[in-house]
Amino acid sequence: MISIASTQIDAWIAAFIFPLARILAFIATAPLWSSAGIPRRTRLILAIAIATAIAPGLPSMPTVQPASLAGLWILLQQMLVGIGMGFAAKIVFTAFDLAGEFIGSQMGLGFATFYDPLNSAQTPVIAEFIGLLALLLFLSLNGHLVYLATLAQSFSAIPVSENPLGAASWLNLVELGGKIFSAGLLIALPIIVALTITNVALAVLTRAAPQLNLFALGFPITLIGGFLVLAVSLDYLAPPMQSIFEFALSAMLGFIAPGPR
Repeated sequence: MISIASTQIDAWIAAFIFPLARILAFIATAPLWSSAGIPRRTRLILAIAIATAIAPGLPSMPTVQPASLAGLWILLQQMLVGIGMGFAAKIVFTAFDLAGEFIGSQMGLGFATFYDPLNSAQTPVIAEFIGLLALLLFLSLNGHLVYLATLAQSFSAIPVSENPLGAASWLNLVELGGKIFSAGLLIALPIIVALTITNVALAVLTRAAPQLNLFALGFPITLIGGFLVLAVSLDYLAPPMQSIFEFALSAMLGFIAPGPR
């Protein structure tokens, strides 16, 4: 007769429920999967499938009862780690939206917005275009699979433990906000420089010929020039976008592993 002790059952539950909490929190906040276009049931099924696939190869889990106070504390901590990892990746991806904001405002299309059902908000058209372009490049590079591999690697880099994360973990997450502006400006810089030169040329032309109507002449020129420079720069956007994806991967593991109490 086969007998199974309650400690063995607790170990089986802990080996599945602790990774599931981190994976589910990551899917709920990470780019692509956190979109409103993906139903919640689909996210739950995806998280359960990933947890089932990687649980046998993960490091050993703490020997605590999942329903005890220590188990609930570990469960809460894994949720925070998953949310932090997904939020770190999402912060980096926000650089593409900011680049679109910069480009649109320089082109005179800052007012051109439409309702985005995925974000449930008004989105500038250029920012939406840059975001979709980045998402397509992300999928073409199998970035979603790399993200899942990084998520599985995080259980070795940030082991499941009842000890809290290092004090600098959340500070690193806050400092990622500066990456939004630096990376967004880097992507939009060629178009901003080209349109700045165009505006300076229009100012000189208006000074030389005051009879020209700057408002009637400047908007079409900056609009056409912006689209032309944007079309030309599309061939050169892949390397900086790829570097942002790689930075997002490193940011996901930028937490300090728990130390001994």
